[in-house]
Amino acid sequence: MQKEISNFVFDFGAVLFEWDPAVRVEKHFEGEWFGFNNATELAKNIFGHPTWHGFDQGVRSMDSVIESTSKRLGIEVDQLTKLIEPIGEDLAPIASSLKILEELRIRKKEKPSYRLFFLSNMPEPYARVLERKHHFLGWFDGGIFSADVKLAKPDLKIYKLLADRCDLDPRETLFIDDQLLNIQAAEELGWRGLHLQSPSLFVEKIKQFL
Repeated sequence: MQKEISNFVFDFGAVLFEWDPAVRVEKHFEGEWFGFNNATELAKNIFGHPTWHGFDQGVRSMDSVIESTSKRLGIEVDQLTKLIEPIGEDLAPIASSLKILEELRIRKKEKPSYRLFFLSNMPEPYARVLERKHHFLGWFDGGIFSADVKLAKPDLKIYKLLADRCDLDPRETLFIDDQLLNIQAAEELGWRGLHLQSPSLFVEKIKQFL
């Protein structure tokens, strides 16, 4: 028999905050895909490239990412700066997901065993903006931004670090993420996983864990 979930671990992008790289690229470049077929392909080559992963992991600066990406894709530095620099300010909470987080926060008063955490691949500049702008980050009992610890999902080390810091029993821990690879990594450690392919499904999918 499975143990009751008491630790709820949230990813941020596309779970708690709106994040769709292809939409962002499409709005910004307005039909100029720099040799790629569409905005989705261009977005993948900007935000899915190892250069960006280094930014997530805190081992590359924003300036170095912009410069490297500019040379690799033939996009002017100014254009990339206007795409990348404001992301932290532009990340908007998903209202329906925020409502779930708030409900869990309220339930904590009735169930003291409930705890809320986050585990987010997030470059350092954006993490600081989110901390400054959004009071509900204070609702979490703990969490890790990837850039702050020089590790990133799906590396098992970042999951283990959160578990060690926050004394998480894997059998009582639910990890919510939009990326299947990240869910699979958590499940390797015995965590339960909720693969959230669309925020609109969150309310229905989390019911089985409450």
